Amino acid sequence: MPLPLYLLAVAVFALGTSEFMLAGLLPDIASDFGVTVGTAGMLTPAFAVGMIVGAPPVAALARNRPRRSSLLGFVLVFAAAHAVGAVTTSFTVLFATRMVAALANAGFLAVALTAAATLVPAGKKGRALAVLLSGTTLATIAGVPGRSLLGTVFGRRAAFWAVAALCLPAALGIPGGISAKRVKGEGTGGPALRAELALLTSPRLLLAMLLGALVNAATFASFTFLAPVVTDTAGLGKLWIPVVLALFGAGSFAGVTVAGRLSDQRPGPVVAVGGPLLLIGWPVPAVLADKPAALCILVFVQGAMSFALGSTLITRVLYEAAEAPTMNGSYATAALNAGAAIGPLVAAATLTTRAGVLGPLWASGLMVAAALLIAFAVRTTAAAGGSAEVLQ
Repeated sequence: MPLPLYLLAVAVFALGTSEFMLAGLLPDIASDFGVTVGTAGMLTPAFAVGMIVGAPPVAALARNRPRRSSLLGFVLVFAAAHAVGAVTTSFTVLFATRMVAALANAGFLAVALTAAATLVPAGKKGRALAVLLSGTTLATIAGVPGRSLLGTVFGRRAAFWAVAALCLPAALGIPGGISAKRVKGEGTGGPALRAELALLTSPRLLLAMLLGALVNAATFASFTFLAPVVTDTAGLGKLWIPVVLALFGAGSFAGVTVAGRLSDQRPGPVVAVGGPLLLIGWPVPAVLADKPAALCILVFVQGAMSFALGSTLITRVLYEAAEAPTMNGSYATAALNAGAAIGPLVAAATLTTRAGVLGPLWASGLMVAAALLIAFAVRTTAAAGGSAEVLQ
C-alpha cells in the first residue's frame, strides 16, 4: 500500500478520536451541562447528521480543488471547532461545534476515501479502505480510551483540547505526503457532477448504502452507551470505561484488517458468516453484562464482527459508485454516518424502557436482523430473476 494512504490513516485517527470519544465522556458532559445522559448522547447523532448532510455538498465543492489543500483546510477547521468546544459553557454552543466539526470531518473523509480508492489498483479498494479505517479503529483502541481517561481524570475540556492538538501533526504531514504521489484524476477531466449524482438512483448502490448504514447503526447504538453498562450493570469503576472501549477498538482493528483482505473478491462469505454471528452477538452481552469478564470478551468480539461486516459493505459502496470518481467517497461517508446518526437515536429511546441501559444492546441486534433480512430478500429475488447481486 502506498505511503500517502497511511498518512491519510493518521489523519483519520485524529478525526476518528473525536467521533468516538463521547462514548466515554457522556456522564461527565451530562453533569457539566446539567442535562440527562440521553440528551448528552445526542451529540453523537448530531455529529453524524452533520457528516451525512455535509459529505455530498462539501465533496462537490472540493471536487475541482487540489486534494491536498482541501484535506489541510478540513483538518484545521476541525481543530478550531474542538478548541471552541473545550472552552464553551453552553450546551447549545457545544452542539454547534459538533456540527461544524462534522462538516469538516465529512469533507475530509469524503475526499480521503476518493483518494484512497484511486491510489491503488482497481481490485484493491477493500484493502485501501481497510488501511484508511485502521485509523478509526486505532482511535477506538488508543485515542478514544486515552481521551476518556483524560476526561475522567482532568475533565472533558482536556479531552477536547487533546483532540485539537492531535490534529496538528496531521495538518503538517498531509500536504507533503499527498504531494509525494499524484492522485489519479486530480486536475484532469472526468464525469460531470450531474452524471456522478445520477448514480444515486442505482438500486445496487442504494442497497449497499442501506446495509452499511444499518450495520453501522447497530455498532454506534451500543458503542455510544457502553459507559453506563460498564459502571451500572457490570459494577466496574469509571476507570474501567476506557479499558472496555480499548477492547472494542482492538476487536475492530482485527476485524477490519481481516475483512480488508476478503472484501474485494469474497464479500458474500464475509456477510454470510459475519452477519449471523453479529446478530447473535449483540443480545449476549445484554444477558451477561453483569459478569465483567464475559462483558470484556464479548465487547472485543463484537468490535471485530461489527467492523469486519461494516467495512465490507462500505467497500461495496465504493465499487458500486466506481463511475463517480470524485463523489464515491461522499456516498460511502454518508452511508457510514447515516448509521452513526440513527443508531444512538434508537438506543437513547430504549434507555427509558424496562431494558434500561441494556436497551441499546438489544436494539443493535434488531438492526442487524433488519440488515440480514433485507440482504436475504434481495439475494433471493436476484437469484430468482437470474440477475447479478451486489454481495456476490
